[in-house]
Amino acid sequence: MLFNSFEFAVFFPLVAAAYFLLPHRWRWLLLLLASYGFYMAWRVEYAVLLLVSTLVDFTAARGIAKARDPKGRRHWLWLSIAVNLGLLGTFKYFDFINGNLRALAAWGGMDWPVADLDMVLPMGISFYTFQTMSYTIDVYRGHMEPTRHLGRFALFVTFFPQLVAGPIERAPNLLPQFLKRIGLDPTLVTSGLKLMLWGFVKKVVVADRVSLVVDHIYAQPGEMDWTTLVLGGVLFGVQAYCDFSGYSDIAIGAARVLGIRLMRNFRTPYLSASIAEFWTRWHISLNAWFRDYVYIPLGGNRVTAGRWYFNLLVVFFISGLWHGAGWTYVLFGVLHGVYLVAAIHSRPFWVRFNAVSGLTHLPRFHHALRVAATFGLVTFSWFFFRAEDIGDTITIVERVSTFAHGPLDTASLFTAFKPGILAVTLVLGFGLLLFDHRIEELVHGTRPLSKAMDLLFHATLLVLLVLFGNYGEVAFMYFQF
Repeated sequence: MLFNSFEFAVFFPLVAAAYFLLPHRWRWLLLLLASYGFYMAWRVEYAVLLLVSTLVDFTAARGIAKARDPKGRRHWLWLSIAVNLGLLGTFKYFDFINGNLRALAAWGGMDWPVADLDMVLPMGISFYTFQTMSYTIDVYRGHMEPTRHLGRFALFVTFFPQLVAGPIERAPNLLPQFLKRIGLDPTLVTSGLKLMLWGFVKKVVVADRVSLVVDHIYAQPGEMDWTTLVLGGVLFGVQAYCDFSGYSDIAIGAARVLGIRLMRNFRTPYLSASIAEFWTRWHISLNAWFRDYVYIPLGGNRVTAGRWYFNLLVVFFISGLWHGAGWTYVLFGVLHGVYLVAAIHSRPFWVRFNAVSGLTHLPRFHHALRVAATFGLVTFSWFFFRAEDIGDTITIVERVSTFAHGPLDTASLFTAFKPGILAVTLVLGFGLLLFDHRIEELVHGTRPLSKAMDLLFHATLLVLLVLFGNYGEVAFMYFQF
């Protein structure tokens, strides 16, 4: 079920109303049934995977707690990891690996006998497998005791607001909230609905409109001049941010209406002054997952410089692969790893350069330069993320780096789209970039408004949603991950 669908507009108020009408002891069951209903509205059969992941990790965590020796504990942990990564490997990566092996065999003049599985990617599998694995690992590390309540654990795995696209929650934060007696809190309900409204504006008004222009540019990159390709990269950055952060805001807002707090997943990432900072503001829950369960176990930064660089590249290689079974995603991840390694390695040079050039005496200007440079590097990486394949990626990078002209330029967009619609789309896209941080302050209450101004602000968002929304039930981008 999509958040931006008529079904959800009916589903969520009914679930919320029933939730507050029911006695506390039955609420977990209502939310569990609602969560499975939410998922099965997409495909019934793939709910079996949710059930498998739930039962395996519930059993594995209990097994870890009861194991008499470290070897037994490790066996239960590896069972959890093997099953969850096995599900991911089968449904998400089998055809990718098989296709590469087939190409390699063909290159060597051999036939490859294994056929692709051609299965539909289960929605949200990358999110719920990571979330449930984190539970078992936390139990193994002794960070928490395993729950004895299978139903509430199943709800932790499937909680519908964040089931298919995060935030990837941790059990110590989410599970205890299902035990708390939660009353109807008008302040939380209002706050949650306001956050949902902002999420819908970002998704339906900005992302879904900008995506039309982005799709047009990326459909024929070899025909576009370099300025239009750069525009496509910038607009895709806006689309990706509004699509995914919009989903996160709706998810967090919906949970907040029910009195349940989820972690924040985005913090105005395009204001980052470095790539390292960018990854602390973009998809925060995933990056925290990689930090805690991959980067630190590899040794983090408490190793030699060479090993530190290796650890960063490994983490971003996996992060790229997590985003999609394709070499464009892998290159996107590795590129960000290379950015970080280059930044660390060149730090002494930049310290000297800033001192000699006088930038250290112009902190605001220096900060603005760093934000602009970071934005440029991230935009360049979006070429890899959005391109259809490696060939298109090479075409885009080549045309941009050589300032190539082409039969289609930015003015041609006004022919492909109605001038008024394109102008509104560009205003919405670039307006979001310029004013996102101010709006986020208002939405999250860090910049207080009077009641009248608060009402006017949210009424404006509602008007934008009604007048400029692109209502086509366009799926959220991260559903495919």
